[in-house]
Amino acid sequence: MIRAISKNALALGAAAALCVAVLGLVNQLTHERIAQQRLSSKLAILSEVLPGSDASATLLADCVLVRDAELLGRDSAQAIYRWRPQDTLSAYIIETTAPDGYSGNIDLLVAVTPDGTVLGSRVLEHKETPGLGDKIELRRSEWILSFAQQQVTEENSAKWAVRKDGGQFDQFTGATITPRAVVTAVRKAALYIQQHPELAALSANCPAQ
Repeated sequence: MIRAISKNALALGAAAALCVAVLGLVNQLTHERIAQQRLSSKLAILSEVLPGSDASATLLADCVLVRDAELLGRDSAQAIYRWRPQDTLSAYIIETTAPDGYSGNIDLLVAVTPDGTVLGSRVLEHKETPGLGDKIELRRSEWILSFAQQQVTEENSAKWAVRKDGGQFDQFTGATITPRAVVTAVRKAALYIQQHPELAALSANCPAQ
C-alpha cells in the first residue's frame, strides 16, 4: 500500500514538474512577442495624441513618474512622456484618470503643450455603458477630438465643462456623467502641466518599456 502511494505521488510530482516546465517554456517564447505588441500599441496611441509626430522608443524613454491624486485622479504614480523634437520641449503626454465616471475610473492619455494647450487626447480604458458612455472612444464618435487645440487657463477654467454645466463641450444624450468626468480630467491634466514647470528638468525614472 505504502509503495503504491509513493509511486502515485512520484508520478503526480513528475507530471506537475513537466507542466511547470512547459508553461515556463511557453511564457519564455511568447514574452518577447507580447512585450513588442504592447510597445507597438502604446506608440500607436502616442502618435494619435501627437498629430504629425513619429512616436518612438525614444519618447517612451523620456518619461517621469508623478503623483497627484487631486489633479491626476489616482493615488498611484502616473507617467508623463516628454516630446522633444530637435531637442526642444514641445509637449507632455500625460497619463491621467477620471475617477468619477458613471461606472468607475476612465483612464486617459492627454498631450499638452507647456502653455496648457491640449493637442490631443484618447481614452485608454473605461467601463462605461455601451451605446451611451462609450462615445468617449474615437471608434464610437469624434467627441474626444473636441479638445484639440483648446487652451486651459485659470481664467477660462469654467468653460472647460459640458454645456449642461455652462461649459463649451457637448454632453451625450442620456449620459452626462461620463463626458463631464472626461472634460474635468483633461482640464486638470493641462493645469497640472502648467503648475509644474520643473517637469522639463526632472531625470527620467519610468521603468523600461
